[in-house]
Amino acid sequence: MTLDAVLARIDETLPQALDRLMDLLRIPSISTDPAFKPDCARAADWLVADLQSLGFDARAAATPGHPMVVGHGGTGARHILFYGHYDVQPVDPLDLWDRPPFDPEIQDTAKGRVIRARGSSDDKGQLMTFIEACRAWKAVHGSLPGKLTIFLEGEEESGSPSLIPFLQENRAELSCDLALICDTGLFEGAVPAITTMLRGLAKSEFTIRAASRDLHSGMYGGLARNPLHVMADLLSRLHDSTGRVQVPGFYDDVAELPDTLRQQWQSLAFDHASYLGDVGLSHPAGEQDRTPLEMIWSRPTAEVNGLWGGYTGAGFKTVLPGDAHAKVSFRLVSNQDPAKILTAFRSWAQAQMPPDCDILWHDGIDGSPASVMEISDPAFESARQALTDEWGRPAAFVGAGGSIPVAGYFKSILGMDAMLIGFGKDDDQIHSPNEKYDLESFHKGIRSWARILARLA
Repeated sequence: MTLDAVLARIDETLPQALDRLMDLLRIPSISTDPAFKPDCARAADWLVADLQSLGFDARAAATPGHPMVVGHGGTGARHILFYGHYDVQPVDPLDLWDRPPFDPEIQDTAKGRVIRARGSSDDKGQLMTFIEACRAWKAVHGSLPGKLTIFLEGEEESGSPSLIPFLQENRAELSCDLALICDTGLFEGAVPAITTMLRGLAKSEFTIRAASRDLHSGMYGGLARNPLHVMADLLSRLHDSTGRVQVPGFYDDVAELPDTLRQQWQSLAFDHASYLGDVGLSHPAGEQDRTPLEMIWSRPTAEVNGLWGGYTGAGFKTVLPGDAHAKVSFRLVSNQDPAKILTAFRSWAQAQMPPDCDILWHDGIDGSPASVMEISDPAFESARQALTDEWGRPAAFVGAGGSIPVAGYFKSILGMDAMLIGFGKDDDQIHSPNEKYDLESFHKGIRSWARILARLA
């Protein structure tokens, strides 16, 4: 009955919750542009005041960049940290917006009502779902729903330069039993989901150099080594005919997907034809013995992100270039070590070099490992059931093809797993003009957190 009362309170006070979100959305907290530094500070102060009104001991902690909002409150056996970010992406190109990006509005669309504004989905609307769930709980119970730490970052959209030092310097204060991250979405816009796997990333930029200068192709063609040919040959050998990466040891630390997760992913009936069709493609191109969801969630990749050399301007310049350039990246899974992968790639590439060719590496050995959550913790199944109860369809444990580095930092620096739960949709146009957040996502997101906290606290 007490949870029912909280859910009823959420429904009754939705207009007031929307008003608060609108106030936050009006603050142009663009973290990457120094011109908006005062606005980022204003957004942090707004959130501190709001958290204090709920009984949190909250502050805006200074960093070399934008403030971190930290708040503590409540009591309970399990200490939970909630993470979100209050900064937003730039709005350019402004002329593609249908309305001013920081003048939020609720609009009726063919698919339902939406909140239209920069940051509505990424991430202000999402983080406010959790705060509003706490507000409703406090109104009904007179106390917060458990022992909570709120941690809101102001630099996520600009590379998080202050995040790692802040986590290291405040490890004792921020270490909890479990982290909750609200910066993800519903699977295919409809299925509630908990992201339990995030791929890591390793990157390498390099040059293959042959002659000391560009050469006249009539005088040297057929005799001198062409580094573009060498680069093309090298990159063509990166995969075999079945899609497997050929760098020695590449798969050594890749774990097989548990059968229970594989079966659950299959039950999602992912329409890969539609997924590819949306971008003008039709045939999966990865490892031929893997399902499409395995390819983008639980398998590693090697991708050529850029390739150039020689003359690329208008008309023709008949030269053999002196050098060729490429950018290659690896999405990592399981226990793959970025340094180990990049070292192996460099050794493999160097071994492919013919006479008269050298490789120059333009960056260090750097990257971030994958994040794999320990879903044997009963909290994960409790949260999955809570989401199922709210959305009326089975919630799923899913993976993510990209990277959310903060989840890995919580594990490596603070020693805790993260549960990634969000209510965004693929058509929210985050980072693009006319960003939106479905009103249903905001409303049911608040209710979802109330149900999850009732089970976890």
